[in-house]
Amino acid sequence: MERVRGIGGVFFKSKDPKALARWYQEHLGVEVEDWGGGSFKWALHDPRGTASTVWSPFAADTSYFAPSTASFMINYRVDDLDAMLAQLRAAGVQVDDKVEDSEFGRFGWAFDCDGNKLELWQPPT
Repeated sequence: MERVRGIGGVFFKSKDPKALARWYQEHLGVEVEDWGGGSFKWALHDPRGTASTVWSPFAADTSYFAPSTASFMINYRVDDLDAMLAQLRAAGVQVDDKVEDSEFGRFGWAFDCDGNKLELWQPPT
């Protein structure tokens, strides 16, 4: 059975993502990168070595979480995106047909039983 290996990222809507990022940087010490969010590095019990969890505010009017109306989306790290998506489809879970391949890895999306969109991420090898 394919399973989630960790949280790859936490994404949430904000009326002013830049101001919110500055607030987190000033008050909580979150290192904000040029792209507007940050990442927390951590050791991974994996031959690839280290991993990270991304933290990123999005504009309040983003359509990236659509069709979910939630103000957040969680990104879950998986080993085999295709196997996970097939497993979810076989269980009757709503899965987006779109799969994205990029330099950052492979991404797919599904919806939990409350209609929240979740992102599945297979890091690059």
